[in-house]
Amino acid sequence: MLKFIKMQGLGNDYVYVDCVRQAVPADPAELARKIANRNFGVGGDGLILVCPSDKADARMRMFNADGSESEMCGNGVRCVAKLVYDHGIARKDRLTIETGRGVLTLDLEVEGGKTRRVKVDMGEPILEAAKIPTTLKGNPPVEAEVVIDGKAYAFTCVSMGNPHAVTFVEEFPESLIHGVGPKVETHSAFPRKTNVEFVRVDNRGEYTMRVWERGSGETLACGTGACAVLVAGVLTGRLDRKVIGHLRGGDLLLEWDEATNHVFMTGPAVEVFEGNWPN
Repeated sequence: MLKFIKMQGLGNDYVYVDCVRQAVPADPAELARKIANRNFGVGGDGLILVCPSDKADARMRMFNADGSESEMCGNGVRCVAKLVYDHGIARKDRLTIETGRGVLTLDLEVEGGKTRRVKVDMGEPILEAAKIPTTLKGNPPVEAEVVIDGKAYAFTCVSMGNPHAVTFVEEFPESLIHGVGPKVETHSAFPRKTNVEFVRVDNRGEYTMRVWERGSGETLACGTGACAVLVAGVLTGRLDRKVIGHLRGGDLLLEWDEATNHVFMTGPAVEVFEGNWPN
């Protein structure tokens, strides 16, 4: 039997497996497709493995619900920190987690021996088009035109270790999120596909967003996406460098520090339940 922990950050839910104390699954991609299925499995936006690391307190590997492996997940890495601390892998208020983005530093807010909130140093945004990656013009592409079904949309592209395409809108019709979202995700301008954020600016210190996640569809929250929205908002003159992002699953506190050029994200991490999955 494979032991797992179901966790969520703002409703962005994954199945987590402690691979420090048990073997890494033989086929993580296939396991992700099965275990994340909301009708026939545990249910979730994907699978996250917490593995040993020779350069950090733990290593995070993330698989989307379709089995594809992604570089990073902002909500996921907060939950990884909670698992590492709460389950005794490393009992430190400041943790380092190895990700596809590199080694990230996380500061934990602990109450009663349990992690409640986590502040993540997400590092510098990646703004070079070739590294995002996208073939759209600019470093980064700012409000670059992408045509979907004969209609032009303006996207600002940012990578936070994984690719994001951000567009600013007045409202969120389902035809936009579920119609345009998947077509942008798989558009030829994004050679490794992309996450897609639809954003309404409420004021210079707040925004509301919905996200179509690469490999998972619409999710209640996306931490890297929320960071990318902040960067895109600053680059287009719409947002200040410190904001509150309102996501469907809750709020994140975000800051793009001018001195270090690092983006910081603070939000909750919640353990839902533990269980066993038949091998």
